[in-house]
Amino acid sequence: MAGLGKLVKQAQKMQRGIEALQTQLEAKEIEVTSGGGAVKIKINGAGKFISLALDPEFLKEDAKLVSDTVLAAIQDAAKQSKEYNEAEMAKVTGGFQMPGFG
Repeated sequence: MAGLGKLVKQAQKMQRGIEALQTQLEAKEIEVTSGGGAVKIKINGAGKFISLALDPEFLKEDAKLVSDTVLAAIQDAAKQSKEYNEAEMAKVTGGFQMPGFG
């Protein structure tokens, strides 16, 4: 079963790559702004929100506008983090093919 040994080595290499990538994703910061800079969010590549900053002048606006803008910024940040995460993960796992799958 020489093929099995090769598959196991490939899986181990991929696992090491994923572990290294997880560290990289934690360190990667993505900054998202919304409302012309009134809302600033930082999120890492692993999807953990790091910070939220709101312009004090923006808080004087209508509550619905503030809520909608903050929500849009959060959704955009989550989307960007997910896309970055998936793209980086594909680099690590892209060449791995399990027999009988895919």
